[in-house]
Amino acid sequence: MNEIRVIEGTTVQLREEEDGAQVFVVPAGFEFPRGEVTIRKDGDRLIIEPAVAERKAPQTWAELFDQMETIDVEWPDVDEGLLPLDDIEL
Repeated sequence: MNEIRVIEGTTVQLREEEDGAQVFVVPAGFEFPRGEVTIRKDGDRLIIEPAVAERKAPQTWAELFDQMETIDVEWPDVDEGLLPLDDIEL
């Protein structure tokens, strides 16, 4: 399954190439799993994300669940504060 890791930000030096392009080295811990990335601007922010291939629609429940993100949440105890259940004889 997919795992979300949060890494504190870091500052890197930009280097300007002869053609005017800016280049920087991606520090250890910030590597991308594939060779291609998508770059976009959001105001003053430069957002770099792994390039995502077009996903086909899942054909089975197993494929659907494999594509879903894992949810790691402390669910509340919904029975907390309720009276105990009565035994019922049928």
